[in-house]
Amino acid sequence: MDDSKVAGGKVKKPGKRGRKPAKIDLKAKLERSRQSARECRARKKLRYQYLEELVSSRERAICALREELDMYKQWCTAMDQGKIPSEIKALLSGEEPSKPQQNSNKIAKAVKADANGHNLW
Repeated sequence: MDDSKVAGGKVKKPGKRGRKPAKIDLKAKLERSRQSARECRARKKLRYQYLEELVSSRERAICALREELDMYKQWCTAMDQGKIPSEIKALLSGEEPSKPQQNSNKIAKAVKADANGHNLW
């Protein structure tokens, strides 16, 4: 027992501590690395597609809201001039729902669908 050391009743062998490195086939390791890189690129592509769809849907919602805002501005301008738009008359008399309400409902539903439906992470 020249090379061994005795400490606390245990025999210690000289050399490195921990696990011995497994003899890994270099070709297999390289192939796993390539596969991992392919999967990483695919995940990145999916993430960018998701973000692009999200941006375009938000841009559509913004355009719809701007159109609705312009319509409300026109109504206000007309009312400032003493004219009451037919849509407001219909709304006040309780006849049929006006376009802005339908528009805003569609926009609200679209924004909720984007928030709930597209969860990649």
